[in-house]
Amino acid sequence: MCFQAEDGIRYLVRSRGVGDVYKRQAHRQPFLQEDLDVLLHVDRVVPGSVHYSINRYRKQPQWNIDDTGILIYHVEKNNPDANYLQLNFCVSGNVYCRKKDSECDMCQFNASKTCMERVESVDVVSFRFSPVHMSQFVKPRKGNAALTDDILSFSHNSSFTKILPLCGKTRMVLEGVLNHTYSDSLENIYINAQTQMLLLYSLDCMLGEKEIDVISCKFLANEADREKIVKAREILIQHIGEPITIKELSRKVAINECYLKKGFKELFGTTVFDFYQSQRMEHAKYLLYEKGLSVTEVSMLLGYSSISHFSTAFKKHTGLKPCELLLRN
Repeated sequence: MCFQAEDGIRYLVRSRGVGDVYKRQAHRQPFLQEDLDVLLHVDRVVPGSVHYSINRYRKQPQWNIDDTGILIYHVEKNNPDANYLQLNFCVSGNVYCRKKDSECDMCQFNASKTCMERVESVDVVSFRFSPVHMSQFVKPRKGNAALTDDILSFSHNSSFTKILPLCGKTRMVLEGVLNHTYSDSLENIYINAQTQMLLLYSLDCMLGEKEIDVISCKFLANEADREKIVKAREILIQHIGEPITIKELSRKVAINECYLKKGFKELFGTTVFDFYQSQRMEHAKYLLYEKGLSVTEVSMLLGYSSISHFSTAFKKHTGLKPCELLLRN
């Protein structure tokens, strides 16, 4: 999911020569999920309400993560017990204080930048609602049911997925969920209240589309196919320095090329190529500026056949040539 910051970005160690670059390319290993620095893990169920999880990771400088959300409506007519509505969010830029589960008093009240325990983080948050919980919100009405009621009662016939932009209200609720200080029963009450607000804002955002054709690729109604698209995204990031074709990528995730391209655009709001190029260029900026590698080294590490091709792509993405970026910094 998006939400996996765990997106497999690998570390590249600075070398002293071109020969070392080739050696590193031959032996590079993907940055695996289990190698992530997990700062916080929560997996809980609020009785009669919601199953939620929070995974907070230490943010690495080379990660290029957009804050976003996804609403997943999953329905199986022949197996109602499998129905669910899920909200997933990925939020970067938060500060985690290792002295407490959220922030210490110095950080929380003074926004102190001097606290040595502060760590920039990425939060991946998930909320899953059951049909029993959702049905309590359905308001009886005459005539045709509203789209909201169809979703809350799981009467809408087909599953779908909707990308959710993070508005200010949603961000405030998520921040509350991530940084509250309640415990025990009071925590359950607080989480229940906040998740209902998230559900409200998410449905309101979704219904702004008027129609549930938000996922035009019908095959994405299948959770297994959605996971294949997410897996494709992970593979792209794992191959930042080893360009991969659409055909190769489709084979790796066992999905039709056309479905892969359409599904990727629907789920992530960008094309496979544009996403891959964006990740490569952001990683190039990190290697040039943060790690101090030369333009030649970075060009080779990212799989470019020539420095000129790399420079052209870099300027198209950043507006600057690689050498100009180094001069500005």
